[in-house]
Amino acid sequence: MSSLRVYIASRLLTAIPMVLILLTVVFVVLRILPGDPVVAIVGGHAPPEVIETLRRRLGLDKPLHLQYLDYLWKLMRGDLGKSLIWGQRPVIDELMERFPATLELSIFSFIIAVLIGIFTGVKSARNFGKPIDHAIRVYGIVTYALFIFIPWFGMMLQFIFGVYLRWLPISGRADPFMEPERITGLYVLDSILTLDFPALISALRHLVLPSITLGIYISGIFTRIVRSHMIEVLRMDYIRAARARGIPEGRVVYRHALKNAFVPLLTMMGLQFALLLAGAVLTETTFSWPGMGTYLLERILYRDFPAVQGAIVFIAIIIILINLLVDITYAYLDPRIRLR
Repeated sequence: MSSLRVYIASRLLTAIPMVLILLTVVFVVLRILPGDPVVAIVGGHAPPEVIETLRRRLGLDKPLHLQYLDYLWKLMRGDLGKSLIWGQRPVIDELMERFPATLELSIFSFIIAVLIGIFTGVKSARNFGKPIDHAIRVYGIVTYALFIFIPWFGMMLQFIFGVYLRWLPISGRADPFMEPERITGLYVLDSILTLDFPALISALRHLVLPSITLGIYISGIFTRIVRSHMIEVLRMDYIRAARARGIPEGRVVYRHALKNAFVPLLTMMGLQFALLLAGAVLTETTFSWPGMGTYLLERILYRDFPAVQGAIVFIAIIIILINLLVDITYAYLDPRIRLR
């Protein structure tokens, strides 16, 4: 266990410079880009003295290095600052309002991706070298390269199932006046906790299209990983022995082979879930999903420095924590990792 504690401590120590570098890059890039956040707030026709007064009140008149030191000092105290627009609310409050929406979308997208990835990966491995194997390999490559086409794919789903067939809603998290009582911010969970079944149905219907869009995009990664490891496992002697004993093929594949191929998949699952939380911008924008992605894009357009910096720090900390949890789990399952 001492080696595991050393491994955890080393991972935590390496996370600190990563966050600091990310903070510095974002801080500098936001301030060298063209545009003025004060002008974005008051408008281009505001009197110069009003602009200068607001810039002084927000601390934007200070030299860049002093702004950076002030930001780091606030950050060390857990203060992400206040938004420059819409009442100057604390950034952490705005993030906690938006984060449950992104988390809920990520969870459902992740479930869809894992189910599709395991099914297609196992199917491909069992039919190695056959036409279905080649077709599934193409699927894995195409979906992996689908990032640029996510808005197009999402809009096609909206048109087919929302506009043409009128089966599913195309935007938002729930129908008007159907939001459940807020407990966790996760509409599905809150609907269950409050036994609000109409709100539950509404929340699930709104989740279908964006979850499928995002889930299919990352499912190809799981397909490729499951396929490669299942091909290797299915060739092992204990699998041949299990088949020779007359054990049904489905049981051999899913209860014996897949179990042993699951450890490397577990690592990728954690990493992809972390990336889902950070990378749902295009999907959220396409479906007007009120999560972190739309919040970050909106505040970048308004040049809201504290909000953008706070959102990136928040996302970075979540990704680091998830990666740390995955590393610890992997090190616990495989002692060779922590002894290197």
